[in-house]
Amino acid sequence: MTESDSAASPVHEQPFLPFSSHIDWRVWFGIVISIFWLLMLAIYISAQVGWTNIGDTPVEQLGGFLEGAFAPLAFLWFVLAFFSQQKELSQNTTAIKMQYIEIQRSAEQAVIQSEAIRATERHARREAFLLIAESVRYQLGAIIGFLYLSSQGTTGGGRVSNERLAQLWGRLGQNDPEVFSRAMLELHFQSTPAYAYKLYFGTAIRQRHSENFVFHFERLLQAAEECDDEGMIRDAVLGSGHGYVYNHIIDCRDHPPEGFTPGVYDFDPDTPD
Repeated sequence: MTESDSAASPVHEQPFLPFSSHIDWRVWFGIVISIFWLLMLAIYISAQVGWTNIGDTPVEQLGGFLEGAFAPLAFLWFVLAFFSQQKELSQNTTAIKMQYIEIQRSAEQAVIQSEAIRATERHARREAFLLIAESVRYQLGAIIGFLYLSSQGTTGGGRVSNERLAQLWGRLGQNDPEVFSRAMLELHFQSTPAYAYKLYFGTAIRQRHSENFVFHFERLLQAAEECDDEGMIRDAVLGSGHGYVYNHIIDCRDHPPEGFTPGVYDFDPDTPD
């Protein structure tokens, strides 16, 4: 019988109770032997000692006689009590095993419930992230739009017409938050390393926009990591247009071209070299 079968079937054996209506056979055996022994002892005293002579027997001899006479009965009841305790211990062991099985089942259920709670929590965090991420994407799109305007608008080099800028801003407002990021990437790939640096850090305003973009994008990355243990959402954020612009800004900030110092603007920010 397996442990599961033992847990499924009830234990019919009752604990040893000497005064209950169902007395253990060991008790009956002990009572019969004890009565038989007492009878034999009484016959021995009547035949060998005499009941009238017991009172005249010295205390030392009487104590030794009684000790030897009742020692077998004491040993008998000691053995019977030992086996009765063994029976109770066996029943207690079975009960403990059943409790252990129930505890294991409870622990398994607790693990399942804990996993379900964690899965629900992760799902809720992902739902909240997706709602927040959409707003942050538009915020990043507006920041990179101002950065693009600073270098390509009429206040900068004036390379892009006002009509084109209006189209880009219109697409930003029409569910395309990465339109300016794609435009910046196009400029970045067509530029020399020196001009690419100027696009992001050529003036104090551009540097402020770039640092603001990095700050908000890294907060978005942190939120993505907290709601996705596999890192898939984080990879998707880094693989977006905003993610590529972020990587270029970090690269220009950490590895400026030769002759450029971050925070120093002793050059023309709009020349291509």
